[in-house]
Amino acid sequence: MMTPIEEIENALETLGLPKLVTKADIKRQYRYIAKKHHPDLGGDPQEMERINHAYRLLMKYIEEFRYTFDENEVSKQFPGAQHAEQFKP
Repeated sequence: MMTPIEEIENALETLGLPKLVTKADIKRQYRYIAKKHHPDLGGDPQEMERINHAYRLLMKYIEEFRYTFDENEVSKQFPGAQHAEQFKP
């Protein structure tokens, strides 16, 4: 299972976005990529689902927390995510 930081970094990579981004940037980039990969236009449905998941994840995070996807900011929002890692052998 991926940590929240890894999930967000993966979503940013999927959409080709930097860590400091605005809501409008996310929406613009999503629409641009979605046009290329939409199944109705000959794209791959699985790739489109990956793009949709990345978009939903980033928009949810940005609406609930912050505009930066810096690792320190993400770990502040999900403090328990690293807790289990401390006790692994």
